Amino acid sequence: MTDPQARFGGARREFVERLFPRGIPKLWCPLITHFREEGGLDRPRLKAALNFIRPWVNGFLVPGSTGEGWSMPDDEVRELLAPLIELVHARGGHLLVGILKSDVADVLQAMQEFVSWLKDRVGVSDALESMRRSSVCGFAVCPPSGPELAQTRLGAALEEVLSLELPVALYQLPQVTKNEMAPDTVAALAERYPNFFLFKDSSGTDAVARSGFREVFLVRGAEGGYARHLVGAGGHYDGLLLSTANCFPRALSQMVAAVERGRLEEAEVFSKKLSALCDELFPLAAEVGYGNPFTNANKAMDHFFAHGPRAAALAAPRLHSGMRLPRELLVSAEAALRRQGLLPDEGYLDPGA
Repeated sequence: MTDPQARFGGARREFVERLFPRGIPKLWCPLITHFREEGGLDRPRLKAALNFIRPWVNGFLVPGSTGEGWSMPDDEVRELLAPLIELVHARGGHLLVGILKSDVADVLQAMQEFVSWLKDRVGVSDALESMRRSSVCGFAVCPPSGPELAQTRLGAALEEVLSLELPVALYQLPQVTKNEMAPDTVAALAERYPNFFLFKDSSGTDAVARSGFREVFLVRGAEGGYARHLVGAGGHYDGLLLSTANCFPRALSQMVAAVERGRLEEAEVFSKKLSALCDELFPLAAEVGYGNPFTNANKAMDHFFAHGPRAAALAAPRLHSGMRLPRELLVSAEAALRRQGLLPDEGYLDPGA
């Protein structure tokens, strides 16, 4: 299969090769953020979850929407990233830092403060070198929020971000921002800024990818239809950045590999199972009335992947807000997993797992 990076132009290609000497991962996971019973980050659980995922996934978005990044203040984001930098770096992975804010001024401030924090942490003055030594490959940024914003306004705001000359992944998330970057807007930004290296689209409409835009690495964030959206199956995407990679890292990795090897029927078997599972569970997660649907659905499933058969008897997972997932969602998650033959026999937190 053709290397997606081979199509990048000079400056962008040099930029990407410095960040990803072994190539951009084709499967990414927006990590769930785990919290203790009494509140605060659950570091041992974060480590256990990463150990479960990392053998199969090399790229992580932290904190993404699934990781409740829209709710977390900057100091809490740094508290979350501090141990993950060590863990991901030791395992040879890549961290994409989510700067999930509605206003461009807040995005700029958070990026600059984070780079200063990284420089102090590793003791170097160069921004890109401090990121490289921390396995931080860039920042994921959404356009400013608002349904009334014109494309010129979205483009101008994102130009301010890209003008910092830091590596940036643009994130299409109309479920939150209430707008979409048009293909022409994205193409114009890519033409001017070689530090724009990745585009994640969770819209489900795939308008940018379908337009023929190929100047950056394209990853799909919407759930469903997985295998057929990859280039190797005739789709438009180089890779996937999926909330469900928290629970199905091995199966998704094997599916991506099967597509790359031309084994499309094999890839479709799991793709159809996971699509059916999400079609059933995600609408129920969206009806909870609090929390993010991606978070709710994946925390419900992760409860069973972490604890195995004993999960149903344990307290429901805690959200950043302090609220817990409703018991009804856990019951639905267990039933949906069982129907698709995807309920695990043991949990990754179980002794000997």
